[in-house]
Amino acid sequence: MRPILFSVPFLTGMETGYVGQVLESDHWHGDGAFTERATQRLRELTDASHVLTTTSCTHALELAALLLDVGVGDEVICPTFTFTSTATAIAIRGATPVFVDSDPLTMNLNPDAVAAAITPRTKAVFAVHYGGIPVAVDQLIPLCERNGLAFVEDNAHGFGATYRGRPLGSFGDLAALSFHDTKNVAMGEGGALLFNNATFADRAEIIREKGTNRSAFLRGAVDKYTWVDQGSSYLPAELLAAVLCAQLEGFETIQALRHRVWSRYDLELAAWARSFGVTQMFVPPEVEHPAHLYYLMMPTSDDQQGLIRHLRSLGITATFHYQPLDQSPAGSRVGRTPFECSVAHDQAGRLVRLPLHANLSEEDVSRVVDGVRSYVPVACSLPA
Repeated sequence: MRPILFSVPFLTGMETGYVGQVLESDHWHGDGAFTERATQRLRELTDASHVLTTTSCTHALELAALLLDVGVGDEVICPTFTFTSTATAIAIRGATPVFVDSDPLTMNLNPDAVAAAITPRTKAVFAVHYGGIPVAVDQLIPLCERNGLAFVEDNAHGFGATYRGRPLGSFGDLAALSFHDTKNVAMGEGGALLFNNATFADRAEIIREKGTNRSAFLRGAVDKYTWVDQGSSYLPAELLAAVLCAQLEGFETIQALRHRVWSRYDLELAAWARSFGVTQMFVPPEVEHPAHLYYLMMPTSDDQQGLIRHLRSLGITATFHYQPLDQSPAGSRVGRTPFECSVAHDQAGRLVRLPLHANLSEEDVSRVVDGVRSYVPVACSLPA
């Protein structure tokens, strides 16, 4: 039987033609016509005043830290339940990532834990919208404003999601997107930085272009370009921009296919989940989620591994997710954890993500649903 993979990039049908156009041109490096088309589409979808594409979400977060002048002696609060990039973008600047616990309903930053972790050294909060479910912006943004802190959205999961009709990525001073091939919209490796505070835009353009004012030169604003600031090579090649452009132009199709899968999981696993004490993914009111991932919170850590093994035996790839950064070797060495992150520690050991991508057929989804429903949690399978 054909295996069901956890994640497979979706082709809109335009990628090959667009890449071919670039190969036939004399412009393979970044900031060409496809970069501009993709950037304009991102502005339309996110309501951002300025957008810069980057070579990864990691680089978008690093660019954000550079723009905020995060450095030695500073602290930046971030979730312990996140991918390493959220923290490495802080640590690479010589600052200290401060790890705080999760909200048990959403796996996002717990606002009370953030408030308790603020010190005179705190410079910013890097918040992740886990699974495309918004972090508690109604609490966190006023908290940041009262304490003079920058608020950065790590929106790697949340492209296409809204809270009260407003796109995720439009709440923070800056927001990072990911177009890794595990994401809804993919370019292999890539990302973008969104600017809701336009004062950062000019300097960001320089940092992204190796610290030079080359972009201004290409626009004719200066007669030569030179090194003017810190920077790195964060500009994706036009070949990648062509793939991104094709994906963004097929965004509505991709989202409809993913939502079909997500909705079937949520509906058809509900009775099984209630019967066995399994918690389904929570979507708060006033949220339009992006169908980026679908998870089940199993009753025990044994059930996390048990369900993953059971599905693997049926040719279905399911997986766990982040391991809390405060417990990692690097996190213990370069970070600070002011309070125990007990929720994240517990839930990281029980969470199972199901396959979710736009290539899944109705038959594939039925196989996954049937496979999950044929699993009996450990406590329920023991003799009385």
